[in-house]
Amino acid sequence: MYAVIRRYEGVTDSAEAGRQVAEGFVPLLRRVPGFVAYYWVDAGDGVMVSTSVFEDRSGAEESIERAADFVRENLAPLLPHPPQVTAGPVVATG
Repeated sequence: MYAVIRRYEGVTDSAEAGRQVAEGFVPLLRRVPGFVAYYWVDAGDGVMVSTSVFEDRSGAEESIERAADFVRENLAPLLPHPPQVTAGPVVATG
């Protein structure tokens, strides 16, 4: 498995961002080959974190592109700063 974590800072409306992610982005992400799971977390203080898990690296890389496109087209006013993106193979699960 392969995971991608995105950390967004300066989020202007976490509730609206969550709604748009749930209604618009998650359905797109579920169509990416190898999709396993997705989580969108409100970490407080204008920080939101997403975690995507895929069966392989290619699905994870496609998710990075789709996320960038979705944010640019739909969430730019709510997520004004580019995310910090971390990706890599999953080496342990629980």
